[in-house]
Amino acid sequence: MQLVVGRIGRAHGIKGEVSVEVRTDEPELRLAPGAVLATDPPSAGPLTIATGRVHSGRLMLRFDGVADRNAAEALRGTLLIAEVDPEETPEDPEEFYDHQLIDLDVVTADGREVGRIAEITHLPYQDLLVVRRPDGGEVLVPFVAEIVPEVDLEAQRAVIDPPPGLLDDAQAQVAGTRDQEQDA
Repeated sequence: MQLVVGRIGRAHGIKGEVSVEVRTDEPELRLAPGAVLATDPPSAGPLTIATGRVHSGRLMLRFDGVADRNAAEALRGTLLIAEVDPEETPEDPEEFYDHQLIDLDVVTADGREVGRIAEITHLPYQDLLVVRRPDGGEVLVPFVAEIVPEVDLEAQRAVIDPPPGLLDDAQAQVAGTRDQEQDA
């Protein structure tokens, strides 16, 4: 099974190094020197990691055969894909691979059906579950413990405790508006 483990960012310096947006909780395993990664688009790879280091909080990688800034910049936006045993699971029981979450049923804590997880969107500060509703719509659910308190892989479901307005705009609570602030 293939998992996206990173996305190549800007070139760094003149010797072919690139910054990488890490999309794995195990970068020391998946993005280590010597690792061979498939790519999306496929024409960019496969890429073999020559060196890696952290610089100002960002992972910097250099790949075999990418020797200058121009070659590194040509890789910008490329997804890095690792081959992973489908039976493998993360060490932390509170972590999940995307493929484990896709197609799980989503229900509220009181048992109401919400939909099914269609994809996971990885943002810099948190991940979002893209939940396809039975009516064809979508809802984006922040994948944080306060909102998704339970993921049961055996039962193939995720339980959510949504704040008001997450599932129904009519229930949203407005904290304040500019008009109210100007009136005060």
